[in-house]
Amino acid sequence: MKIFFLSVCLVFLSLLSNSQSFNFNLFLGTSNYNGDLQDRFFTFKEAHLAAGAGFSYSFSNRVAIRTNFKIGKVSGDDKKGSNKLRNLNFTSQITEGDIDLQYFLTPLGTHSLTPYIFAGIAIYHFDPYTFDSTGHKYYLKPLSTEGEGFVSGRSPYKLTQPAIPFGAGVKLWLSDNINAGIEIGFRKLFTDYLDDVSSNYIDPTILLANRGAKAVELSYRGDELKEGSPLYPTGTQRGNSVKKDWYYFAGFTLSFRLLNGNLRSGKELACPKNVF
Repeated sequence: MKIFFLSVCLVFLSLLSNSQSFNFNLFLGTSNYNGDLQDRFFTFKEAHLAAGAGFSYSFSNRVAIRTNFKIGKVSGDDKKGSNKLRNLNFTSQITEGDIDLQYFLTPLGTHSLTPYIFAGIAIYHFDPYTFDSTGHKYYLKPLSTEGEGFVSGRSPYKLTQPAIPFGAGVKLWLSDNINAGIEIGFRKLFTDYLDDVSSNYIDPTILLANRGAKAVELSYRGDELKEGSPLYPTGTQRGNSVKKDWYYFAGFTLSFRLLNGNLRSGKELACPKNVF
C-alpha cells in the first residue's frame, strides 16, 4: 500500500507542476457491504459513517483524474439476515486509497448539474473481527475458521488487496471554485473473505488441533441459540465461495478549486447558465 500511495503522490506532483485545474475534494457519507452475511446488494442496513479526502486534476471539461483516501466500516450479522440459525457476525474497518478517471456526461462548468461516471483501481485494508458470547473481541483471520492455511485448497487470505472501484455521481456547480455533489461507488473485490465466511465447515477436531478451542467456538455459533443445533455441522455449507464480497461508499462530495487557471480547452470556467 505504501508503494501505491507513493506512486499516486508522484503522479499528482507532476500534474500539479503543470496544472491549470487542480482540486481538493472531501467526502462524507456511509460505507456498507454485500456478502455472505448480508445478501442484499445495496441497502442502508448495517451502514456506517465514512469519510475521505483527495485531489483531482482536469484534463478537460469532460475528463479528470482523481485520487482519494477513504476510511469506513463494514459489518454483517445473521441475526438481521435470512440465515439466523448460522448466527455468525463480523465487523471490519476499511482503509482505502484509489486512483480513478472521471468522465462528465455534460461539459463541466457549462451546466449547474453535471452527472459523471468513474472507474479506476484501489488498494484497501480490512481485518474482520467479532465478539464472543462473553463480549471479548477476536480478530478472525488468525483463527482460520474455515481451515485456511492447513486444509488443502484453502490458502490464508491477505488483509491488504486490490479492488476495482466504479460508480456515478452528480456535481452541483456553486461557483467557479466550489462545487458539491452526491456519489455512490462500488468496489469489485477479488476475495470472499471480507466477512471471514466463504466455504464449508471443516472437521472441528482438525480446527481444534491447528487453531484451538476459540476457533471452533467462533466458526459455528448456532449452538448459542435456543433453536440452534448443538451439533457442529461438519461438511455443510457455511458460505458461498462462488459469489465474491463487495463493499461500497455512498455520500456527499465537496470540491475546492486550488488553482484558477484555464482548462485544456483554453476557456476560463464560468458560472453556468443552464441546469442540464
